[in-house]
Amino acid sequence: MSRFDTYKNSFPHARLTRSASGVLEIALHSEGGPLIFDGHAHEEFVDLFHAVGSDPENRVVILTGTGQAFMEEIRPDGFDFFTPTGYDKIYREGKKVLMNLLDIEVPVIAAVNGPVRLHSECILLSDIVLAAPHTVFQDKPHFDFGIVPGDGVNLLWPEVAGSIRGRQFLLTRKELGAEEAKDWGVVNEIVPADTLLDRAHELAEQLAALPPLTARYTRIALTQRLRRIVDEGAGYGLALEGISAAEVARQMAAQ
Repeated sequence: MSRFDTYKNSFPHARLTRSASGVLEIALHSEGGPLIFDGHAHEEFVDLFHAVGSDPENRVVILTGTGQAFMEEIRPDGFDFFTPTGYDKIYREGKKVLMNLLDIEVPVIAAVNGPVRLHSECILLSDIVLAAPHTVFQDKPHFDFGIVPGDGVNLLWPEVAGSIRGRQFLLTRKELGAEEAKDWGVVNEIVPADTLLDRAHELAEQLAALPPLTARYTRIALTQRLRRIVDEGAGYGLALEGISAAEVARQMAAQ
């Protein structure tokens, strides 16, 4: 069990604020601007979602980004894809971060404030998805690095958007705009950027007014299928990603 005062300032890439009603807002960032994802953030998010899920005073969670992008840029700092011990760390963190998100046993609202070109699986594990009009979904860095998209996007895009659509999205690095994402069932509402968080908090306060056990157990009931999918497939997908990373390393060494 964790308490907000003990972890609210513990995460350099997440600004945490909580209302008196228990609505926790998580704003991902890098030094106050849009998040630049790296290996340090990858490790940090495991502990972040664990702490949030372990705090009984959280009644609803809003997950959002900072500035004009939710998660668009990645840097290799802190990642080691190309040695067994380095990839073992990625493998363990990759499994835990998904399960720790699912272990947040209160409603989760994603307020997608702009482009999402990596780790969109975090959004797909939310219960309500709001998006600004300029939002674009894409799975870009996996194929840019020459590796399998096996970190959860392989499981959740076919599940949420439909098998054929989800596979095409990943194989072609398709750019999916907000309107098309709504047509696909990935987004619930498209909201002007300047009122996006207001709408997220409006919905969150409605949910926070439910009896605590009702809200908590509804989240659990609605995510059981996703939990089974992640539990059965995340380790295998990450292992395939690791094999492809080893081949990339071999090719780089041969040059």
